[in-house]
Amino acid sequence: MKNYWWKILCAGLLFYTLVAGFITPVPRLDILNESIRNLYFHVPMWFAMMALLTVSLVASIRYLGGYKSRFDQVALQAANVSMLLGVLGLLTGMLWANFTWGKPWTNDPKLNGVAIGMLTYLAYFVLRGSIEDPAKRARISAVYNIFAYVMFMVFINVLPRLTASLHPGNGGNPGFDTYDLDSDMRLVFYPAVFGWILLGVWLMSQRVRLARISEKLSETN
Repeated sequence: MKNYWWKILCAGLLFYTLVAGFITPVPRLDILNESIRNLYFHVPMWFAMMALLTVSLVASIRYLGGYKSRFDQVALQAANVSMLLGVLGLLTGMLWANFTWGKPWTNDPKLNGVAIGMLTYLAYFVLRGSIEDPAKRARISAVYNIFAYVMFMVFINVLPRLTASLHPGNGGNPGFDTYDLDSDMRLVFYPAVFGWILLGVWLMSQRVRLARISEKLSETN
């Protein structure tokens, strides 16, 4: 039981988010209206994605520090799950944008930065698939992963703040916390962030376990 408490917590937090996210009161704001409930899903997905990208970064750095294969596997699987969360974040964001901005995709620096950043990580997976030698693949991928992380953060957190952007908290726009994330929403939003991060870690750990089992099976054959 002591090894599964965080998984039970994850399931509980996400169930709470799903239920409370649709029934708790939200601020009545122009344009946003009920679509503001997407804040409980879209934004936490991005938080979880960035958390796992950071895990992937740290794992790559640790791999370069000792060339232990388990860190390379953690870096890979954390990046895999983070991209899944990124796709879900894009889809929920496009749905939200369609209601609030009139179309699912606009020429917004935040959106364009996300697209470029995710393509940068797609190149990471392509790079891994193009190198046959495991040791060489792990070393080169670890170096590239560090580069990809830095570029991704620049594209989604730095450049949008320097230019005009429709996203809250970017391009001079006030963040949600400034004008509409009231106490009722915080009671759902923060558990949602924690729950999505735990879900990402859960998925990553399962993928790492499956990868290790696959490696052992390959060694025995």
